[in-house]
Amino acid sequence: MLAIGGAAIALLPGAPAFQLDPDLALALFVAPVLLDAAYDTSLRDLRRNWRPVTGLVLVMVGLTTAAVAVVARSLVPGMSWSVAIALGAIVAPPDAAAASAVLRQLRLPHRLVVILEGESMLNDAFALLVYRLAVRATMVSAVTLAQVSTTLLVVFPGSVVAGWLLARIVLVCLRPLQDVPTSIVLQFVMTFGIWLLAEHVGLSSILTVVVFAITMARRAPREVSARMRVPSYAVWDTAVFVANVLAFVLIGLQLRPILGRSPSATLNDYFLVASAVVATVILVRIVWVMSRIATVRWKMRNFGARHGRPVPTFRGGLIVSWCGMRGIVTLAAALALPTGTDAGATFPHRDLVVVCAFAVVFATLVLQGLTLKSLARALRLRDEDDPVQRETKPARARLEQVEEVPTDESQDPANQRELRLEALKHRREALHVLREREEIGDDAFHRLEWELDISELHITSRDSD
Repeated sequence: MLAIGGAAIALLPGAPAFQLDPDLALALFVAPVLLDAAYDTSLRDLRRNWRPVTGLVLVMVGLTTAAVAVVARSLVPGMSWSVAIALGAIVAPPDAAAASAVLRQLRLPHRLVVILEGESMLNDAFALLVYRLAVRATMVSAVTLAQVSTTLLVVFPGSVVAGWLLARIVLVCLRPLQDVPTSIVLQFVMTFGIWLLAEHVGLSSILTVVVFAITMARRAPREVSARMRVPSYAVWDTAVFVANVLAFVLIGLQLRPILGRSPSATLNDYFLVASAVVATVILVRIVWVMSRIATVRWKMRNFGARHGRPVPTFRGGLIVSWCGMRGIVTLAAALALPTGTDAGATFPHRDLVVVCAFAVVFATLVLQGLTLKSLARALRLRDEDDPVQRETKPARARLEQVEEVPTDESQDPANQRELRLEALKHRREALHVLREREEIGDDAFHRLEWELDISELHITSRDSD
């Protein structure tokens, strides 16, 4: 619906022209969305599925970027390689929010969900790194091998260390806060501040925010109370949704002037190139995923499978191939291209790149998003085992045995309240131990954490009443 709404805004007569500061676009839209996705990421599950995730993050993004660049250059001979690579990097990374919105309605095998969500979070860092190098090469000068090597050898490790340190500092700052609105405002301020700080010192803002969020997810539950956490989650969910809405509205407002000032012949050329880019993005993903599955199955059949490594199926491969919806990251990267304002030069072929970016987002969301559920049902691909529930049930039973509260109605209500809160404290600690021992994953952890939070709020609200 957001994609259709963005297209409708672009076609509205008299829609106002709007230009967003390119330096603000990525920080405004990508930072909160990426932090929200990274916070819920299960490191245990990612480690267990690192091979397919790595293939989708590195190889898939690289192949898509290269294929789109070749197609764009063949259709637009005047386009430089740096511009073509920037276009490829913009449309390469699938979107976490887009995939999750559809996958939540289905009971797909948990492993597929982990792979898709891990890919959608991590490929942004790689794609936007290529994007920044290509934009720099286009607008400033050629990017040398030494600069790329420096980025890989210095920027990546530096971003990981910075994200970890900043998470520890933020936790110290948030610990004494007891006012919910103040805490939430500071969370957003620190998220944007960390992005801008990493950008300013030359680190990868994407990787810094991802590491920051993962570190916060591991340590914040021990530091933050339920009274602070529950409304924070609600606000962040709303903020991510609003960010997606704004991105589609703004891209629609960007498209309207392009459609208005371009002659019909130019628009026809734009739509031809955009259609070719859409087809390339979809086909490259299908070919790579299915060929990789065929290769892995052949190796397992001829050389044997490693213990505990699941055999990939072609049915699962079809779902992964069709989960290539693009979204807010692609839109934000297109919006972030230099516009020629503030005495700077306009990015070459910017109008064409923006049209191609929106076309890829629109086509993949509408075509793949609306047919994914039907495809999953046709393939009869469902998670009959439900490993999250399988981990949650015994973990919940173990928590209920920790420090049970004696039911003595003669006790003072205040004492009963303190006993219940103390029991919840012990159960939380036991829950953290279960996750640290990797007996449960982050999905089961957050589900049980939510139950404990609701119990704590129920006890404290009855006391205040």
